[in-house]
Amino acid sequence: MGQTLTEKIFSRKANHPVKAGDLVIAEVDMAMGQDGTTPLALRSFQEMGTDRVLHPERIVFVIDHNAPSPLEAVSALHDVMRDFASRHGIRLFDAGCGVCHELMVGQGLVVPGDLVVGADSHTCTYGALGVFSTGVGSTELAAVMVTGKLWFKVPETVRVIMDGTLSPGVFSKDIMLHLASRKGADWATYQVLEFSGPVVDKLGVEERLTITNMVVEMGAKAGLIAPDEKTLKWLEGRAKRQYESLQPDPDATYAETVEVDCSSLAPQVALPHRVDTVTSIEDLPTVPIQQAFLGTCTNGRAQDIEIAAKILKGHTVHPQVRFIVAPASQDIMVQALRKGWIETLVRANAIVVPPGCGPCVGTHQGIPGDGWNVISTANRNFKGRMGNSKAFIYLASPATVAASAVAGEISDPREYFQ
Repeated sequence: MGQTLTEKIFSRKANHPVKAGDLVIAEVDMAMGQDGTTPLALRSFQEMGTDRVLHPERIVFVIDHNAPSPLEAVSALHDVMRDFASRHGIRLFDAGCGVCHELMVGQGLVVPGDLVVGADSHTCTYGALGVFSTGVGSTELAAVMVTGKLWFKVPETVRVIMDGTLSPGVFSKDIMLHLASRKGADWATYQVLEFSGPVVDKLGVEERLTITNMVVEMGAKAGLIAPDEKTLKWLEGRAKRQYESLQPDPDATYAETVEVDCSSLAPQVALPHRVDTVTSIEDLPTVPIQQAFLGTCTNGRAQDIEIAAKILKGHTVHPQVRFIVAPASQDIMVQALRKGWIETLVRANAIVVPPGCGPCVGTHQGIPGDGWNVISTANRNFKGRMGNSKAFIYLASPATVAASAVAGEISDPREYFQ
């Protein structure tokens, strides 16, 4: 019987053939913790009665969620992370380096065929490279630091085939919002979504990362895209380790097959306060906005900033709107500076903040006011997500966010792509 990509990865990491539903203890290739979860993991580590990290080269700490620190107490927690990382030889990306998930892929720390865990729910992002990556709790992160392993129930896999051709001005973010609307936020609980089809084949790695980033918004344990020539080319000069590119077997068993026809898809907008309450922008009534945000682990990459700069070139941000832009990493920030995209955005009155999670987590850098409508490229819009439970968060693609920042209301970006 053939195996899915997930079953193949777990078979290798457990050192014996496995199938969906099996319980396994598997070797973890990389584990990541960010500043919102790592301090709790370090407390659990101490409670486990050891002071030895088994494989420090497989552990990564990132200070990105509350960075630069907005509070004295947060600064103290950051120092705890820095001290622990220094004592144990763990790689730490400090404030300003960027978003943890962008760093893990952009710095080549994860490669196809890896089994990766992170103390952050959007660790699933790395699946765009053919990595089984999933979020875990702080205690599980501590266990991996002690043992190098973790137990799993091998998930079932749902195959998602993306057919057709995307129209200009429609992007992978729109596909995922549409899929969330169609299937619901609890659809794929403890399952893997494995993406393929003509649309996926045409997408670059950056847009594929958006796809796998958002699978957790439909309950999935992980999202996977089998590596192809685009993946391998993207990894050239990045990958820090040798790897083997695995593929699912043609006769693999899937729990379900879902087909998505992307040809007629218009830009999509998720309405407050659920990611699966989505409408086509063509059916959306007039919604004035007070803030727009481009960034996050979903859509803060170079392509996203380039799209926004092209839309804002020759325009200015609406006077009633604050347009905040947070590049996902230092490398992306430097690229955007060299290409002139940052200058274009700043001259259009956008606000560029340091690489990191920025306003997404709602602790600093752009907390909205009472009653504000915010359009964001993030992956979540539940009440209070950006720091104010009296604000209303809409989710959309970078193109829709940029077009809306110019118009002062949620707007169709397709006019910019004629």
